[in-house]
Amino acid sequence: MFTVKTDLDLTRAHEVLVIGLFEKSKKVEGLAEKLDSVLEGQITELLKDGDISAKIKSLTKIHTLGKLSTKRIYFVGLGKEDKLTFEILRDTYGKLFKTLKAAKFEEVAIAMDSFVTETIDFNESAHALGEALPLATYTFADYKQKSNTPEKEINTVIVYSNGDSEEIEAGLTVGYAHAKGVNSARTLVNLPGNMLTATDMANYATELAEKYQFELEILEKEEMEKLGMGALLAVNKGSVEPPKMIVLKYQGRESWDDVIGLVGKGITFDTGGYSIKPKDGIVGMKSDMGGAAAVLGAMEVIGELKPEQNVVAVIPSTDNMISGDAFKPDDVITAMSGKTIEILNTDAEGRLALADGVTYAKHHGASYLVDVATLTGGVIVALGNDITGAMTNNEELFEQVLEASNETGEAIWRLPINDKHKERVRKSKVADLNNSPGRDGHAIFAGTFIGEFAEDTPWVHLDIAGTATTSSDYDLGPSGATGVMVRTLATLVERFKSEK
Repeated sequence: MFTVKTDLDLTRAHEVLVIGLFEKSKKVEGLAEKLDSVLEGQITELLKDGDISAKIKSLTKIHTLGKLSTKRIYFVGLGKEDKLTFEILRDTYGKLFKTLKAAKFEEVAIAMDSFVTETIDFNESAHALGEALPLATYTFADYKQKSNTPEKEINTVIVYSNGDSEEIEAGLTVGYAHAKGVNSARTLVNLPGNMLTATDMANYATELAEKYQFELEILEKEEMEKLGMGALLAVNKGSVEPPKMIVLKYQGRESWDDVIGLVGKGITFDTGGYSIKPKDGIVGMKSDMGGAAAVLGAMEVIGELKPEQNVVAVIPSTDNMISGDAFKPDDVITAMSGKTIEILNTDAEGRLALADGVTYAKHHGASYLVDVATLTGGVIVALGNDITGAMTNNEELFEQVLEASNETGEAIWRLPINDKHKERVRKSKVADLNNSPGRDGHAIFAGTFIGEFAEDTPWVHLDIAGTATTSSDYDLGPSGATGVMVRTLATLVERFKSEK
């Protein structure tokens, strides 16, 4: 996919040559100056006339008219040099690759030095490039009848630079691994519910384990019953599909300690149960396993990059269906932890599955917990569709998650947990907890409920109900699943510093 070379040879033919351009003066510099000389001053003239723009994210294609072996050059506007950030650069690369893919190019040459500034070094620019290409060109293989002619893809990127080649290759490798993990998560979320059952998800996890030598455990229904996983089993009662408790372990250290537990909600389709969703709200509920997809995508990144950390991934998976056996409002169930739960809303099922998932992650030695879930519509009301809601019981762990989210550009915003929230979750005449105290503060109550099972273990909750999918195309991808939190989780693991 990527080849790093020094000294761009202008006599070599490329389908496309890409050069970054900052807003400075009308005078061209560096490689653009050399090209301008070959093209007899045409680049300078085009800049003066405004036909080549350096404004942020602008793309300008010019033909070399036989004066270069390369037929066409794309100038990429980068705006003011001191305003360029990693996130803007990655988005700009994304827009570029979307454009080049639409034009059916298969090979691209990048003049990397023109995309480097005093604040964005070669490694970061390469990381942004490696991440943007797979993200921006991702498509979901749908089920429409179509011709057998394969779609052209960008399969060769030659990066020309006089920078440190090892640094550039490292950036490309990490960025590309992050993007491939995101794309895997996108595909899982985009799959229809009849094509991704809990069994299918377990099979996918098995393939990951075989590829990356993860330790694998998949609990069947009978084993869950013996372990008392009454919360996950209650959600599964209405289904003809068997539930799965999926566990992947990655050991990056000699001893199994300081273990980071990643817990992903794996509800493969959510009808709401007897608290059934309305006809408009039920469409799209194939995406209710977005948390599980994020965890599996992060584990793929971890398998590729092999950080020196210990990680256990736990995915409680089932669908939430309606039948004569389905659980009901007013039922009382017992979770694996031994805590009893009064069911007030069968559509508040994700937190039940996560309750047993969190407990089982602790059973496997998790010293720190991060759960990810498409959990509540309330978080969308509170934060919209661009920001993930977060809650925590531990400031130090939350700061590390926040730092990872800032680095990856996956915004999170913290919601509170206080004693009154805990009182509401613990209010029941017949059980230790209730699963739905009310519509007010709904996202907060959901997180507070999960925190009852994290107990004293450092824990962060991420509600991706608003961010797991998008209704429109954007620079780094199409509409549909976003694969949100894959990069945040992977970066957290890569950068993690133990409190001990």
